[in-house]
Amino acid sequence: MRLALKYLDKMRCFRKRSTIPFLVALITFLLFVNLYIEDGYVLQEDKRQLRETSMHPLNSERYVHTFKDITNFSGTINVTYRYLAGTPLPRKKYLTIGLSSVKRKRGNYLLETIKSIFDQSSYEELKEIVVVVHLADFDLAWCESLVQEISRKFGHHIIAGRLLVIHAPEEYYPSLDGLKRNYNDPDDRVRFRSKQNVDYAFLLNFCTNLSDFYMMLEDDVRCSRNFLTALKKVVASREGSYWVTLEFSKLGYIGKLYHSRDLPRLAHFLLMFYQEMPCDWLLIHFRGLLAQKDAIRFKPSLFQHMGYYSSYKGAENKLKDDDFEEDSLDIPDNPPASLYTNINVFESYDAAKAYSSVDEYFWGKSPSTGDFYVIVFNKATKVSKMKIITGTDDRQNDILHHGALEVGEKLIGTKKGRQCSSYITLGEFKNGNIEVQDVDHKIAFDIECVRIVVTAGQKEWLIIRSISLWTIQGPSDTGVKERRDEEDGKEKHQQIDGMAAGVVAKMNPEGEKINLEQKKDPKSLPDKNKGPSHGNY
Repeated sequence: MRLALKYLDKMRCFRKRSTIPFLVALITFLLFVNLYIEDGYVLQEDKRQLRETSMHPLNSERYVHTFKDITNFSGTINVTYRYLAGTPLPRKKYLTIGLSSVKRKRGNYLLETIKSIFDQSSYEELKEIVVVVHLADFDLAWCESLVQEISRKFGHHIIAGRLLVIHAPEEYYPSLDGLKRNYNDPDDRVRFRSKQNVDYAFLLNFCTNLSDFYMMLEDDVRCSRNFLTALKKVVASREGSYWVTLEFSKLGYIGKLYHSRDLPRLAHFLLMFYQEMPCDWLLIHFRGLLAQKDAIRFKPSLFQHMGYYSSYKGAENKLKDDDFEEDSLDIPDNPPASLYTNINVFESYDAAKAYSSVDEYFWGKSPSTGDFYVIVFNKATKVSKMKIITGTDDRQNDILHHGALEVGEKLIGTKKGRQCSSYITLGEFKNGNIEVQDVDHKIAFDIECVRIVVTAGQKEWLIIRSISLWTIQGPSDTGVKERRDEEDGKEKHQQIDGMAAGVVAKMNPEGEKINLEQKKDPKSLPDKNKGPSHGNY
């Protein structure tokens, strides 16, 4: 009996000992199975999310990006545009001016804007610009009526290839329903600004290959006289320096200049984030992503908002740019340069801020006799005018009480960098400011350095608020000969205006209305009215 009991005890112990490894093995197996199942589920979920993400939520099935597409923004968007008036010329121009317009509940300023662009340009300037108007409203009857009016008023510009009117069909637009309500905007406002982003994206996309530079305007602005000459002067002064956007107005999406090579990326960018925020906010992000940290804005402004009613619900909008001037030829164009000073700088108010076009300034602690602020140009430059302002409205004592303005030549290399070895004094500061006219007549050499010298120490700190230089880059575009050419050219325009309107009417007969209404079937349009797929443009 004892032997039997012993045997049973051994069997129980054996079962216990054998059960433990079995249970461990079983648990391990179940864990592996569970992990495999979970991994499989996660893998499938990741694939699903990847598919959903690659189907960009900002666009309809006609505009879908894969991740591969998103990494390459250099290509244009495949949209078939309708040419409502005019066709692009084969030769690239210097500047394309883009306008997008929709039907307004109150007021319509598009015709006045187009007129201002042409009227404020000289005969020579007109040869270098093309204006592209995107009639972006889905009301095709309104588009047809407006394009007929544009054709009557600006027929000669259409024939000359200076004015194009286009339309992107509604079927190319992404969904404008169920959009994000960022910033707690009402649904109709979200829809309005989201569609506006797409309107601009399609306009930018169309204009990619028309010119070297692109200027965005709104459809309710007026221009300063000879704005193109002022703009070209500024662009020439920035040669050799990096920029993404140059701003010639402080309002909205008015007067923003881009290299045309950046337009495809900007168009894609607006489409990607079309429902996130208004276009002028998106442009700040675009500029920053392309490594332009600060705005580069020039004064005086070249464009002024003139509308009284917004295109959104006809709400009042009386914003004005107080930096606008009717005559734009007096805009400074500081050439690229290096800045040096031995004045003790306060915090981040460094020397470059006085020379830039941004609303900032240089601020240094109490300067001593002989202290200096030097501008060394990248290349010798002819300068016609200099204007330097110190102090600010709220710090009127932080001016340069005793100082001189000098210009130099004969650059030499030193341990502290390049410096001029020879200087001539142009004048003394009075009440903290100095302005010198006809510098090129007073100085026999091309200037390489400009130096502000402290001639007596002061206990007050020093703010250099702005340094404005006007350079000479060749014969003025507004001389007597050009004025005469301009008058002759405009007289010829007036003479052929009626004839041109008749020609345009023949180019756009009443039958075109049928073609416009057949927008959902692009194949039904005659070849002459069907814009090419812009991917092949």
